[in-house]
Formats: sequence, structure tokens, C-alpha cells
Amino acid sequence: MHLHGHSFYVVGWGFGNYNEEKDPLKYNLVDPPYQNTLAVPKNGWVAIRFHTKNPGVWFMHCHLERHVSWGMAMTFIVKNGNNPQQQMLPPPPDMPRCY
Repeated sequence: MHLHGHSFYVVGWGFGNYNEEKDPLKYNLVDPPYQNTLAVPKNGWVAIRFHTKNPGVWFMHCHLERHVSWGMAMTFIVKNGNNPQQQMLPPPPDMPRCY
């Protein structure tokens, strides 16, 4: 899986179904790897954490095109933050309008 516009911390992973009571107890919250692409174990799961500080619409997807057609893709909408560095720039004045 690959996330555009952000990097994330991989805090946990496992095989089989995710268990919301037991699996978070094994998360690595001290020094998790920081990356923007990861491999999900076959028949498994991965837990990630990331700070949304880059406003826009960002695509997260599998790099195998056939998997995207199976639904292994999503978008995150990140709204503007309070600081000027966390604001989306306006479109250029000469950009054609959509009707």
C-alpha cells in the first residue's frame, strides 16, 4: 500500500483477522518505522498512524493495478489547518472553470 502526500508510522501488523482487544497491546508506539509504502501480509493486516498536516485530497492504494479494481484504494480528505503552511493554495487565476 502506498499513501500520497504523507508518510506514516507502522505501529503494528499481524496475520489472520485483526483483534481489537488483543492486537493494540502489541503496537510499537516507541520507535515504529516511518515510511510511505508498506507490504500487507497475505491474509493479514497492518496498523498505521500519521499526522494529517498536508491539506488536500490524497490517494492511498495498492501498487498492483488489479487490486485497485478490487477496492484496495481510498482517498483521505485533509482540511486546512490553522497555520499558513497548513493551507491549500488557491487555484491560479487563469485556471479554466468547471461547469
